[in-house]
Amino acid sequence: MALDEQASRLLPRRAGRRSNLALLALLLIAGGTGVLGFAVGTPVAGRVIAVAHGAAGLGLLLLVPWKTVVVRRARRRPAARRAPGAAYWLTGLTAVVVLSGVLHAAGAAGIWATSGTPIAALQVHVGATIGLVVVLVAHVWGRRQRPRAVDLDRRTVLATGALAGGSLALWGLTEGLWKATGTPGADRRGTGSLERGTDDPTAMPVTQWASDTVPETTATTVEVVAAAGRARVAVTDLDRGDELRALLDCTGGWYAEQDWRGVRLDRLLTEQFGPTALTDRAQSIELVSVTGYRRRLPIADASRVLLATHAGGEPLSAGHGAPVRLVAPDRRGVWWVKWVARVEVLDSPAWLQPPFPLQ
Repeated sequence: MALDEQASRLLPRRAGRRSNLALLALLLIAGGTGVLGFAVGTPVAGRVIAVAHGAAGLGLLLLVPWKTVVVRRARRRPAARRAPGAAYWLTGLTAVVVLSGVLHAAGAAGIWATSGTPIAALQVHVGATIGLVVVLVAHVWGRRQRPRAVDLDRRTVLATGALAGGSLALWGLTEGLWKATGTPGADRRGTGSLERGTDDPTAMPVTQWASDTVPETTATTVEVVAAAGRARVAVTDLDRGDELRALLDCTGGWYAEQDWRGVRLDRLLTEQFGPTALTDRAQSIELVSVTGYRRRLPIADASRVLLATHAGGEPLSAGHGAPVRLVAPDRRGVWWVKWVARVEVLDSPAWLQPPFPLQ
């Protein structure tokens, strides 16, 4: 009892609605930047998003004393003692999300499951986040909060600035810790990914998006479709000697830079249908895998991307997209379609697709 009273003296005296709103705001920022980070692969933008994501996640820790007061107050209510409900699930999942995020940032190789199969910290982080979103919706559903004048008063603005500053400072402290201790996380890319297999394609992890799997059979030809018609190009004819050094930044949390070889996409299209293939009402190019996985790129990217048949001077392996895959510089791995079976020029914009593959 004495210990409980001593702990109570260390907790803030005031906590309530604004504390909960601050927690919700940090959760939304962390979740939003996490999703955005899967799509953005450019160094500067990726870095800004990664910093915001990490700071928002760690900022949750700063609000623990205030949330503790809120929870203690709620537990005094008989209904809350009988049925803790979503609040306790929310607390547990948030702890898992933050801890797994920190482990990934530190460069932890994986978390071992009971079966002995290693599960990456990032996989736990993403999985727990999906569960957290479901529980968060259940927790806030029906708890409508109308805006109040005090939400924008001087005290709230100062508290918001302090929380933002504290969150960034805590993120900077952890980054300094990784560097001081020499953990693998100190060498993360701006997007948060760890280096795995640069200039050694065989050392790159074999990862796919969600339920996508390495196909047992692959295409021997690639179908090319445009307004002028359609054609089939043998995979063996796609090694035209076009070379591109590009960095693959996988959403699985790793990156590798390789020398890729194959044929530029604009070259392939103009050879098949002439220069009008890229100008005649064309707005986007859709690349489809034998597995059904597909992504669209703006037509302007045709001269920047490569249909690759080789990496590091060697033919692609099955796990890395053989016989042909897309290489898309400055885009995350989710855009690098593997096992390409069809390339189609479309008269609809590239944004007219789900933000992430649904298949």
